[in-house]
Formats: sequence, C-alpha cells, structure tokens
Amino acid sequence: MAAVSRTGPGRRAFTTSIALQEKKYTEEHEWIELSEDGKTGTIGVSVYAAKNLGDVVFVELPALDLEIKAGDSMGAVESVKSASDILSPVSGKIIEANDVLQEKPGTINKSPEGEGWIARIQVKDGGEVEKLMSMDEYAKFTAE
Repeated sequence: MAAVSRTGPGRRAFTTSIALQEKKYTEEHEWIELSEDGKTGTIGVSVYAAKNLGDVVFVELPALDLEIKAGDSMGAVESVKSASDILSPVSGKIIEANDVLQEKPGTINKSPEGEGWIARIQVKDGGEVEKLMSMDEYAKFTAE
C-alpha cells in the first residue's frame, strides 16, 4: 500500500504503511509465515505438497507446548496415497494447533496455505526463517 500524507488547515502530516509478511518455504514442502512482530509463525504444507498428497484423510497435529528444532517432525498427514511427516521449518515452541483439521482434514486440500494451516509456533530464532526459500525460489525448486 502506498504511503499517504495529508496536510491542510488543522491537519497534521501522517504516514501509514502496511508491512507484508512473505511466506517462506522448505525443501520438504512446508511453509511458515511470521506475525508482524516476528515472534510467532504459522506453519502449513504448500499447495504443491497438497496436490501431490491427494485427498487428505487424517492429520496428526502437534501437542501444545512441544519444544522442537528445525527439521523435527511435529505431526503427520495421511492421504489416500501416502503418509508424510510434517517437519518444522524452524525451532521453537508449539503454541496452537489447527483443531479444524481433526474434523475436516480435507481443509488442507482446499486451502493448504490458508485455512489448512497446521500449527502456530513461538519462533526461537528468526534467523532460521531468513534461510528458507522465498515464494519465487520455491517455485523454481518445485519446477525442477
């Protein structure tokens, strides 16, 4: 969004801007999107992964307060084709799991990078996020 500046009689100049958070991706097809303060991340599986999984029939969600390291398994997704571990893109502590997936695991197929998120994590090291692939880098990675 463009910065806005308004001045005139009795008005003060002000500027607003909205910081857009970019999703970052792993080679294992998970994504993370940081909150504005950079302390919390939402984790899920990519559109690419959801398409390749097929119809998701069960999701094992991570336990709350689980301390994990980047690359650790934090749950699993089972589909009609296969079962896959969900690996955490970063280190931290699980603070929320998407309970909707217990009743409606197919939400991952319908909206893998939206309503089908898996968990939220309190991020231990923001530097780990910066090492992950951007959307463009991930697109190139999955095209190979």
